[in-house]
Amino acid sequence: MSVREEFDEWARQGRDEGMEQRHWHTAKHALARMPVEAGETVLDLGCGSGYAGRALRETTDAGRVYGLDGSLEMARNARSYTDDPRIAYLVGDFGALPFADDAVDHAFSMEAFYYAADPSRALEEVRRVLRPGGTFYCCVNFFAESEHTHEWQDKMGVDMTLWSRAEYRAAVRDAGFYVAAQDSIPDREIEIPPADEFPTDEWASRDAMVDRYRVHGTLLTVGVVP
Repeated sequence: MSVREEFDEWARQGRDEGMEQRHWHTAKHALARMPVEAGETVLDLGCGSGYAGRALRETTDAGRVYGLDGSLEMARNARSYTDDPRIAYLVGDFGALPFADDAVDHAFSMEAFYYAADPSRALEEVRRVLRPGGTFYCCVNFFAESEHTHEWQDKMGVDMTLWSRAEYRAAVRDAGFYVAAQDSIPDREIEIPPADEFPTDEWASRDAMVDRYRVHGTLLTVGVVP
């Protein structure tokens, strides 16, 4: 199954809104750190329901936000949720972004980058479309150190890239960025039951759940264009 087919089905099932609810716990902290100024152009890679772009428009007065997704159904859903003429949704491939060189001020991606067919090529494309001084905020919870997310691959019908923290830094540098920051954003909103309530249907122990959400959380790597 292709990425488009997988997420077209998710969109038809309404799972895009569930993704938004889960990802917002940590996405909002990454978005709050983005240096977006009024009038600037932002690209949201793997936009899903479009929540990140809407949040940036509301909080930063970004001049234009483009949400790009590999799924036509996701893009359609996002448009139906959005009442803002300065937000547009596109269907496209991370490896061939439909933008001219130096056309975008900032880029953001939340829990989508690891679906890129060629992640190194995707980083080169992000670097190409960003202006000098532009930033890329790349957020993932599926990475090598976060062992309790690895089983997610078995549940997906598409291949996913499992890089370590060091591999993300190296790939961002190789694509022509400076690595301005890298850290983990813990999910402090998801409720973790007391130890005597484990095991659950999803977790063998409380320690495992703490490790997934509080210790590793979402990995944020920030690249800046020289």
